[in-house]
Amino acid sequence: MRKADLINKISDKTGIPKVDVLVTLETMFKEIKATLASGENLYIRGFGSFIIKKRAAKIGRNIKKNIAVSIPEHYIPAFKPAKEFVQEIKTSENIKEAPKLEDENDG
Repeated sequence: MRKADLINKISDKTGIPKVDVLVTLETMFKEIKATLASGENLYIRGFGSFIIKKRAAKIGRNIKKNIAVSIPEHYIPAFKPAKEFVQEIKTSENIKEAPKLEDENDG
């Protein structure tokens, strides 16, 4: 599902015009980004948490030049689903098997 599909679904279920749904979703996404960028985590009960994870500094490798590269400590956004969310997905009978990549079928 793409964002446009989600907007259509929400609009159909609520009767709210698509333009208003689009503005609401875009505003929600911007606020999530702004909250994480300010160093705060965002908790949505029953859905999950948008959190900031710290990645430690490490030594990487530039394969082309065959040299070691220092990767500094940095932060990345992450999503941790709520227990109810995980349980609903686990017990869903509508989940389809993920399509296999073409490379896996050639073997």
